[in-house]
Amino acid sequence: MTTTNGHLPALAAAVLQPGFVGTTPPPWVCRWLGEGLGSVVLFARNVVDTEQVAALTATLRAERPDVIVAIDEEAGDVTRLESVRGSSRPGNFALGVVDDPELTEAVARDLGVELAAAGITLNYAPDADVNSNPANPVIGVRSFGADPVLVARHTAAWVRGLQAGGVAACAKHFPGHGDTRVDSHHDLPRITADRDRLDACELAPFRAAVVAGVQAVMTGHLLVPALDPHLPATLSQRILGGLLRDELGFSGVVVTDAVEMRAVADRYGFAGATVRALAAGADAICIGGERADEQAARELRDAIVAAVVSGELPEERLTEAAKRVGQLAAWTVAARSAGSAGARAATDVGLVAARRAVRVTAAPGTTVALPLTRAAHVVEFEPLRNIAIGAETPWGIGGPLTELLPGTSTVRYAEPDVPADPGAGAGSRPLVLVVRDQHRHDWMRAAVHRALAARPDAVVVELGVPELVTGAVHLATHGATRASGQAAAEVLTGAR
Repeated sequence: MTTTNGHLPALAAAVLQPGFVGTTPPPWVCRWLGEGLGSVVLFARNVVDTEQVAALTATLRAERPDVIVAIDEEAGDVTRLESVRGSSRPGNFALGVVDDPELTEAVARDLGVELAAAGITLNYAPDADVNSNPANPVIGVRSFGADPVLVARHTAAWVRGLQAGGVAACAKHFPGHGDTRVDSHHDLPRITADRDRLDACELAPFRAAVVAGVQAVMTGHLLVPALDPHLPATLSQRILGGLLRDELGFSGVVVTDAVEMRAVADRYGFAGATVRALAAGADAICIGGERADEQAARELRDAIVAAVVSGELPEERLTEAAKRVGQLAAWTVAARSAGSAGARAATDVGLVAARRAVRVTAAPGTTVALPLTRAAHVVEFEPLRNIAIGAETPWGIGGPLTELLPGTSTVRYAEPDVPADPGAGAGSRPLVLVVRDQHRHDWMRAAVHRALAARPDAVVVELGVPELVTGAVHLATHGATRASGQAAAEVLTGAR
């Protein structure tokens, strides 16, 4: 696009946070960094290991020393840095169950040190949502829990820990994605709580994050009629300006959730949602989870410039947004220069936390059939995973259990391919049934019921939210990370 306002394309590029494909930066990203682009975001597709990411970010920094390199690393079920193996740390829900804010801070700081060493400077975490609706299909174990006071204290601890490790934190999904049955990747959730309820529940963790000094807040694509009856939070000046800025006193960077998500893109268009978000008070536009090429970035940059030229987007608002992004970049440079990341934890704090989160429940009158002393048969029931978690991240307990009990076998079933008797392959061996959010899936509950009818001695292991406790012996990890699976296997075998 040509314009008499020659500085506008650089200003527009400054507020974009695009993703890209590949484990090295493509030429267009390097070129854009020299033309005003201030940030990029990494996904699992960009990651091989920490050393490779460090080399990638060094290449970016050679083009622009203060570039913000963002990632969506919740260190739980949602992991990008460890997507190949699964996270070595438990997620928020497990930390909330333990309810030791010092432990939460230590886990987050350890993550911050690792991210900083890889050259990452902004993390789209923590998830500050209060998971008050057990049927929530997208938050679940990503939340610290259903108690807003607990979620608030752990959100603040996570922010302090991550930023002490040298990486800017980003509390999400403002003003709260916990009380919904709808995934905003696919449609627009509607949060029906009144203002008193929002103040007491959804907003409490964000207030705590602001007090803790969080550097960024991510908007949720949520319709909250008590705050704005017409526009989703990402596009609402009432919510971003009146509530987040004026009432909560947040002065950092407001970054959108991915702007190509259907909750906003289907209604306002890819470019239209971007312009509206900036006009409402957003400072940075996250893109690239699904659209990760130069064409997408150019489409948004040109739309922003056109909106300024037409008067739809005040130039002062765009300038303010770019200034805030620049201030965040300066914070990240100072954090790197100060060497605030320091050293990794002396102990494996992630596995320690995962172990502390395991809970075993035995039915009344049951003699707990643990530890398992011989090779078992593991049946894992796999639900569809939402896009935030990603299909590439492994989960389960079959692997670690086999290491502790050689000869253990594992099968995995998904709807609709579950046999009439899912546990039939066990024979006389101990049977372990592994579920993930069993309460949300009718087919999974039915399969577990059939398996338990045939084998009432089977142990049920829940790697999601343990809303439904089934079986004579039930073990809950409160998350499906690699660390959580290892902790479960240790409890099953008495290794810890």
